Amino acid sequence: MGMELKLYDTLTRQKRRFEPIDPSRVRLYVCGPTVYDFAHIGNARPVIVFDVLFRLLRHLYGADHVVYVRNITDVDDKINARAAEEYPDRPLNVSIRTLTERTERQFHEDVEALGCLPPSVEPRATEHIEAMKVLIERLVASGHAYVAQENALFSVASMPEYGRLSRRSLDEMIAGARVDVAPYKRDPMDFVLWKPSQPGEPAWPSPAGIAAPGRPGWHIECSAMSWKHLGEVFDIHGGGIDLIFPHHENEIAQTRSAFHSTMMANYWMHNGFLQVEGEKMSKSLGNFFTIRQLLADWPGEVLRLNMLRTHYRQPLDWTVKALVESKTILDEWYNTVGDVSSPDMIPDDQAMQALCDDLNTPSVLTRLHALVNEIRGFAGGPHEMELKRKLKASGSLLGILERTAGEYIQRDPLRIAVDEIKVRDLIDARTTARKSKNFKQADLIRNELTSMGIEIEDHKDGTTSWKIKRRAS
Repeated sequence: MGMELKLYDTLTRQKRRFEPIDPSRVRLYVCGPTVYDFAHIGNARPVIVFDVLFRLLRHLYGADHVVYVRNITDVDDKINARAAEEYPDRPLNVSIRTLTERTERQFHEDVEALGCLPPSVEPRATEHIEAMKVLIERLVASGHAYVAQENALFSVASMPEYGRLSRRSLDEMIAGARVDVAPYKRDPMDFVLWKPSQPGEPAWPSPAGIAAPGRPGWHIECSAMSWKHLGEVFDIHGGGIDLIFPHHENEIAQTRSAFHSTMMANYWMHNGFLQVEGEKMSKSLGNFFTIRQLLADWPGEVLRLNMLRTHYRQPLDWTVKALVESKTILDEWYNTVGDVSSPDMIPDDQAMQALCDDLNTPSVLTRLHALVNEIRGFAGGPHEMELKRKLKASGSLLGILERTAGEYIQRDPLRIAVDEIKVRDLIDARTTARKSKNFKQADLIRNELTSMGIEIEDHKDGTTSWKIKRRAS
């Protein structure tokens, strides 16, 4: 491998050189969605961030040598509640399956529109119950877990390094975990591995000698799925910063205790929070947007570029102004690169170096801006096509500029809804009216175009360009 990849590891709080356990099988696990509703734009951030990492690892080590696992959580209290609410006349197990299959399909459609590659494996929690039970049995047998009132609970006191990932004090951890101080717990910090199911809820035969049927807790799911698909220790575990505690802290405790290992993953990566127009995203504030809602107004590639303009570890402020800027940038880049394509395109070295520096996508984009300027400088020259290919190849590592300019234009959701022939006819009629000094008629036509959501701009050479006005959603 030519480039040296460095990644920031949350566990050590250091940017470290990436050295895979096995370069012929680089292993990445990312916590996926809980499928009960449309994914919101905050959910999209880790999907896009780790898709970029997946693309980079495939480029560095070969597509056949990278295994990316992103799970589907399809057993959860939120799923049960939503299924009962949406399908009150159906048995709960039937309505749960209907709900999770529908929302999983919606999730796949949305992230595909954002330009994300499918992961190598996408395991569902309900298909890994037996693996969860095996882990719970191991933990109970080794004294790391215990059974109380038909619950299996992990004993946090049995894990001396618990809290190392989040670096929180005991009081902070208790507050952060919203601890249920149940009387059957040996310690307030102990967390559920398995719990009894209520009537009508999903239920499976319980592990560890528990008589009543039950279902898994949240944290054990990812420990089981990462183990079955990536092994006891693997290379990279990723997710949002909100998962550091308690979810990832608990995963580490379970997995290390079950396998008596010093590590679960060698690198832990977390993306920062996303807020909207300077405030926390909230339905009560009216600034809560699903991916599906945003895709109704913006090309998925614009949403993706907008996400990548901020470094993945930094907080991201999602604004309409930034979206408009991202659309303008992408329009310009596609106009520059046109329909060039080549199977042997090689990314720009400076762009690669920036991406290998802990996925520094803002620096990559700065380099792409420079390439666009170089292409303009070499317009018509012998190096123009080479630079265009380099721009396209570099963009592809980020999941952008992968289409032709024509395909990009046609995928604009608002352009699809616009009658372009009518727009051009109205602009021609306005031009004629202006030439004949019928300015009242020209203003009426401009107003009609505005009502259609079209903005026009008159140029010194007498031509008029147009674009679609975006809504503020």
